Amino acid sequence: MLDYDGEADRYDESRGGLPRARAAAAALGSLLPGHHTTVLDLACGTGIVGGCLREQGRTVLGVDRSAGMLARAEGRLDAVVRADARALPFADASLPAVTAVWLLNLLDDAAPVIAEAARVLRPGGVFVTTVDKAAAHAVDSDIDALVAPYRPAELPDGAGRVTALAAAEGLRPVRTARFTGHGQGRTPLALAARVREGSLYAEGGLPLAERLEALPGPTTPRAEPDFTLLALRRRNR
Repeated sequence: MLDYDGEADRYDESRGGLPRARAAAAALGSLLPGHHTTVLDLACGTGIVGGCLREQGRTVLGVDRSAGMLARAEGRLDAVVRADARALPFADASLPAVTAVWLLNLLDDAAPVIAEAARVLRPGGVFVTTVDKAAAHAVDSDIDALVAPYRPAELPDGAGRVTALAAAEGLRPVRTARFTGHGQGRTPLALAARVREGSLYAEGGLPLAERLEALPGPTTPRAEPDFTLLALRRRNR
């Protein structure tokens, strides 16, 4: 797992910065209710996406486990709380909207987070989350052709999996939106380094790393990913 406290100071610049954040916030805004809604942003990180939501007129509350990330988010969001997204310090049915951007893909099991999001949502409230993150990179066909065999058949942020877990919590899918991950086109060399250190596609090991490094243009970023957001609405009681 990435050391988010240690990465906080350079996290934004290494993840596409404001162009990526604004694209994500624009897509989120198209799925969120109203223009002045209060939004709880799970795993808010540095608050860069939430800050863009604030620019749209929304009140944004951020939750994250990393103190380093929250120190950066504090000036961007209306309020921040250090907490685990699986145990939120908010009352039942107290919020109109919850977001989780690039969170479920990091988990072994998305069920507790989805359950908490459903718990704090008001009837008719909306939970918006990214899904199918791995598939977003399939546009870099030469890289994806090598890593696809090492991708698990079922991922915690798979749209089908998320929809099924959400249904059990009284959430139903209503709409989707897509946005470009500006500045996140992968390079074979950078991905090979992560394979070598065992933080990604570890099953491929050294042979996979070497095959990635042998691809043409090893330092040339491939096409930027196209991410998917899924909006799920809590049933009215």
